[in-house]
Amino acid sequence: MTPAHLLQGNLDDLLDGWHDKTISIERVNALLDRGPALAISMEKWLRSGLWVMTRSDQDYPRRLKQRLKSDSPAILFGCGNRALLNRGGLAVVGSRKVNDGDLVYSSKLGALASKAGISIVSGAARGVDETAMLGALEAEGTAVGVLADSLLRACSGAKYRKYLLENNLVLVSSFNPEAGFNAGNAMQRNKYIYCLADAALAVHSGTKGGTWTGAHEVLKTGWIPLWVKPTDDPEAGN
Repeated sequence: MTPAHLLQGNLDDLLDGWHDKTISIERVNALLDRGPALAISMEKWLRSGLWVMTRSDQDYPRRLKQRLKSDSPAILFGCGNRALLNRGGLAVVGSRKVNDGDLVYSSKLGALASKAGISIVSGAARGVDETAMLGALEAEGTAVGVLADSLLRACSGAKYRKYLLENNLVLVSSFNPEAGFNAGNAMQRNKYIYCLADAALAVHSGTKGGTWTGAHEVLKTGWIPLWVKPTDDPEAGN
């Protein structure tokens, strides 16, 4: 079934024999009763240029399904060229607070990937992520930004507008497009960055926090190869 089936016919008949220890049919019914409120939000998001895809859509990122199975996000909100989600690429990750040398490295890395025809996949956060993405885009390459918060604001801001219009960029989130920052959401989206790519490079992980934890997770799961920038900085964690 697709999510649309839940809006047709009798829910008890549709889900007859289905049991889940965490989500009851009563809970599903209560959520479906929030349809009018969701319709208002959807109208606002679509009017702002966002789109919505579900795991049952044909162009849903196949790498997410293959690597995360049922843990892949049920819904993705986004704007820009959704075809880029199935193109793979190089995931570039790093801390928000890094030195100028790491930022220059990230920018050059984005440009080199662009010239090789490889997309940059990152988190669009300040620091390494954003710099690598802009490095690729300014070299007329492509990028995928996986956001943990404020998707609506990012899509309507001036920073990425040109690249969205040129179809060289897609910004996506599995969270409410108007959600504020949440550390748990940021940790969760890290796995989506890795699983949308074919390989990853950690520029500056730090010794704790999201980049550090995400890098350890990809080393443990083996989703993709992880490369690490050589550095003498003891604070880098590399």
